[in-house]
Amino acid sequence: MTKLLHPKATAVWLVDNTTISFKQIADFVGMHELEIQGIADGDVAAGVKGFDPVANNQLTQDDIDAAEANPLHKLKVKFNAAAQGEEKRRGPRYTPLSKRQDRPASILWLVKFHPELSDGQIGKLVGTTKPTIQAIRERTHWNIANIQPIDPVALGLCKQSELDAAVQKAAAKKAAEGEVMSDDERRKLVSTEQSLGMDAEPKIPTAIEGLETFSLSGDDDDEDTRTEGDYSDADSFFNLPGGDDEDEEDKQP
Repeated sequence: MTKLLHPKATAVWLVDNTTISFKQIADFVGMHELEIQGIADGDVAAGVKGFDPVANNQLTQDDIDAAEANPLHKLKVKFNAAAQGEEKRRGPRYTPLSKRQDRPASILWLVKFHPELSDGQIGKLVGTTKPTIQAIRERTHWNIANIQPIDPVALGLCKQSELDAAVQKAAAKKAAEGEVMSDDERRKLVSTEQSLGMDAEPKIPTAIEGLETFSLSGDDDDEDTRTEGDYSDADSFFNLPGGDDEDEEDKQP
């Protein structure tokens, strides 16, 4: 479907140069009827120069005449063969200047928590290039030491639905290739909502981790190697360190 160029300016021109109803203009330009009325009253789009849809090959004069004669007639954007395919996004997603500094953090998050995503998928999600993604994957990025992984959804670089769709696509591709996924990989390949609803996997608490290999087999050897003191007489048994106290008593007058 061909989109209208400069809808508000087109509405200004139609209000000023035709007798088409506000409802018809609103439906044509994709605005609310009250906004069109505001344009007519001068409260909306003040200072906006009208954009002639006829001269710019977006509307025919016959269509305007039919709309003026019939209030129920709906205006249609003129078909333009040269504009076909322009809606498809080409290249990486545009990222505002204020958020471009957050892209490395989001790339690192995606590489770390969703390694199944390809460079092309990551590039479309956050609007970056493959060399940048490769540098972060290989940790050769000039600022890699200061980059902290942050969810791109939290940064506003992509929508949660877009991220889930990319993850599901990666899961389908991996399943089609017949690769066996581990439990951790399978958990990463589902959407956020599904992951939150899963049961937690039993894990050994950190405090006792490693005790499963603990053995008491070496305790007897340690006891055998200990040397016992020679307590054959009472004097040797009570001959404890602390001769300093006796020396101090001898030195007292």
